[in-house]
Amino acid sequence: MGRCNSVCLSFFMIIITIFAPFQINAGDEHMKQMMTSFSPFPTSLETLQKQINYTFHRISLLRRAMTHASFSEENNRALSILGTSIIETSISLRYLRNDIDISSKSLNNKIAEISNVESSCAVDGMRLGLHKIIRVSHKTNSTTPAILCGAFRSIFGAIALDNAESNDAETVFWYVHSGTGRASADL
Repeated sequence: MGRCNSVCLSFFMIIITIFAPFQINAGDEHMKQMMTSFSPFPTSLETLQKQINYTFHRISLLRRAMTHASFSEENNRALSILGTSIIETSISLRYLRNDIDISSKSLNNKIAEISNVESSCAVDGMRLGLHKIIRVSHKTNSTTPAILCGAFRSIFGAIALDNAESNDAETVFWYVHSGTGRASADL
């Protein structure tokens, strides 16, 4: 009996030695999935979509809009340029619809006022709580007006790409800029 126990124990030890790394790796993969599903970033993106009253068909666009160049090469720079154009066009359309005779100087002043980085754009971004959502490097301050404004503008570029047109982006811009879209307490 003693010999059988010794052989069985040896066999069992060999099996454990061979298969133990596979169990650990499987556990690591499961742990990664659990960590990803409980990450605050996806939750923040869901909350942001509720705040702006728009649900993305391609959440990857919103993820990119909330990623600064200091964090990744896949970032919001191009979306910010598109978003700037959408904001300026939205402002122009609104003021020209209200007064077709508005002077170019007055219209340019309105565009500058509403799209100003420090007095408007960053304020809207802060009100949405973007400083708590945007991914930046550890050396970058997410409350800097230029970073907040870039993230804010990127949202509208992302919406336009999500729909392949800018009407929804314009609607969301006015919804947010009017103060209707606000940061929730849990951000």
